[in-house]
Amino acid sequence: MTDVLILGGTGWVSGRIARHWLDAGAAVTCLARGGRPAPEGARLVGGDRTRPGAYAALADRDWDEVVDISSDPAAVEAAVSALGDRAAHWSYVSSLSVYAHSDVIGADESAPLAAPAEPGDEYDYSRAKSAAERAVRTLGDDRVAIIRPGLIVGPGDPSDRFGYWPARFALAGEEPVLVPVGDGLASQVIDVDDVAAFIVDAGARAWTGTVNAISPTRPLADTLAVIRAVAGHTGPQVPASPDQLLAHDVAYWAGPRSLPLWLPPDMPGFAAHDGTAYRAAGGRIRPLEETAARVLADERTRGLDRDRQAGLTRAEERGIIADL
Repeated sequence: MTDVLILGGTGWVSGRIARHWLDAGAAVTCLARGGRPAPEGARLVGGDRTRPGAYAALADRDWDEVVDISSDPAAVEAAVSALGDRAAHWSYVSSLSVYAHSDVIGADESAPLAAPAEPGDEYDYSRAKSAAERAVRTLGDDRVAIIRPGLIVGPGDPSDRFGYWPARFALAGEEPVLVPVGDGLASQVIDVDDVAAFIVDAGARAWTGTVNAISPTRPLADTLAVIRAVAGHTGPQVPASPDQLLAHDVAYWAGPRSLPLWLPPDMPGFAAHDGTAYRAAGGRIRPLEETAARVLADERTRGLDRDRQAGLTRAEERGIIADL
């Protein structure tokens, strides 16, 4: 039986990875601080990775696979130091945000990375992921897989970015929905279960290398059209330009009073990375219609009009539509 250690395993993405490993018949151990359960069937070991001795209970055995998803370089470096000699294969879940530039369309895995964060630096996600990758690479290219997902979407997503759209179209029904329009607006997403399945497959066959785990780019308008059709929205779409949205204090990408997935014009490459290597390595990209349907079912369960981490409230949206 394959012995797998998930550094985490209780969060949304790491929990999905743990679940996929369990479904593959592995013995799964999750190291986490507690407060949230590990997937049923996994062993949960309590440990705070920011404290000395966090890995003491795990360093006396060999692991066929270790999976880390942290964006804390110090935690990643400590894990590599404590467990690296006992891991046959190590998978690190990085991010497309690791790249130095977001204005290069079609960037592949060879694109320059952000300067790695150093101790004492102000926190920067891109630089933190770059430093974490640097730490993992010290294990040697012959046993390391680095997966760089873009926007991960799917049921249960706590960020609410993608889920905003199927929920809003379904909630609106025959009423209008505000949508961003403009030249060059694009989107790239990947289903959480496609990422998790690839990570498990890569670990099972000891695959090594680096991949951008992301779907091909598609115009944002096309993405929203697919989601709208899945949600059964029949009302009008009210287009708003970037200038109009900014004039109404609508934010980009995520967070309160935002239109999720909408990106600033100086980031044309952020949703236009090259994912060819991921697909060549066996990575799956399921149809967007399937992901949208899965997310819509989850949104209906959680409540279409619930408080959200990202997006406009329906009242905010109606106010902007009325002004336009």
